[in-house]
Amino acid sequence: MNDSQLQRYGRHILLTEIGIEGQQRLLNAKALIIGLGGLGSPVALYLAASGVGQITLCDHDHVDLSNLQRQIAHRTSTIGQSKVNSAMASIHDINPEVSCVTLPLRADPAQLDTLIAQADVVLDCSDNFATRYAINRACLTHHKPLVSGAAILFSGQASVFDFRQAESACYNCLFPEDSESEELRCATTGIFAPLTGIIGSIQAAEALKLLIGINSGLHGKLLSIDALDMNIKQSALLKDPLCTACGKE
Repeated sequence: MNDSQLQRYGRHILLTEIGIEGQQRLLNAKALIIGLGGLGSPVALYLAASGVGQITLCDHDHVDLSNLQRQIAHRTSTIGQSKVNSAMASIHDINPEVSCVTLPLRADPAQLDTLIAQADVVLDCSDNFATRYAINRACLTHHKPLVSGAAILFSGQASVFDFRQAESACYNCLFPEDSESEELRCATTGIFAPLTGIIGSIQAAEALKLLIGINSGLHGKLLSIDALDMNIKQSALLKDPLCTACGKE
């Protein structure tokens, strides 16, 4: 670590739980962010500011004026650009040392399998169940830690599925694929702008701790937030032995 890095990351290095060794782990790490919208924006900015060495950005969409109410990685000047390129520009404004891999596409299961195999941590910032289930399956296959977040209206949630640990629950344990859970979209229902920042920041914090090797966090827990009343609660999340994704046959 050079003098400039020691200065840039000095406030991390002062923390006993991180120190030089933990910061070096971040510099050597590879993170995959799927979705560069309301959640992926703060995730990308905080991972970059914290010094994660390589960040892969995956999103097929382009920046629209309606995104700017909450998607803080994008700017009025980047309307019409791909979200991955817009986010990369913001990342490099904060930290030019971060290596960005930009994938302006909606990754199919085969592509997700390849991308997730190469990552140290995966952040699901997508906005649909099909992608979430595909990410969950690939993370299970490759035993990669998955940080999941969701936000709609005034309600948000975050959880960690650390598939390096055999007893970890998975996303399918929480929302079974055959349960016909209602899928709400912010384009039709609305979303409170700061909520995405809250949940995305929590996702970034959990990812950084996983990369550093800090064990305390949301593994085995579901954190739920009602931003209208600012009610925050945690509940236990246990592995379902009958889960069609991770349970025993």
